[in-house]
Amino acid sequence: QLQAFGGGLVQSGDSLRLSCAASGGTFSDYAVAWFRQAPGKEREYVASISRNGRITDYADSVKGRFTCSRDNAQNTVYQQMNSLKSEDTAVYYCAGKRSGSLYYVIRTLGDSDYWGQGTLVTVSS
Repeated sequence: QLQAFGGGLVQSGDSLRLSCAASGGTFSDYAVAWFRQAPGKEREYVASISRNGRITDYADSVKGRFTCSRDNAQNTVYQQMNSLKSEDTAVYYCAGKRSGSLYYVIRTLGDSDYWGQGTLVTVSS
């Protein structure tokens, strides 16, 4: 089970850190990704991190501003979001997929097996 938290209301240019906490299973067996869904829009890919944390991948819209990391001992993945923009406003979800590869990253909605409840990020301009 996954749960995202850490969202809130911030101003444009501010930073925020989201967390995705897992319970049950062996967390280090799972690649994890972040997706987001803005009002009236489809859910879109944001970023992902491999099981061992050595591989990360980002959507072009967040590259250079968002950073994924993970602490397998704490069963948690983090997403540090800097220089937030109004267009980053969305509900953010974390998703997981069990993988045999330490380096596999999730890149599409269909790649994920497990989804957590989202957390709302609102960026005011």
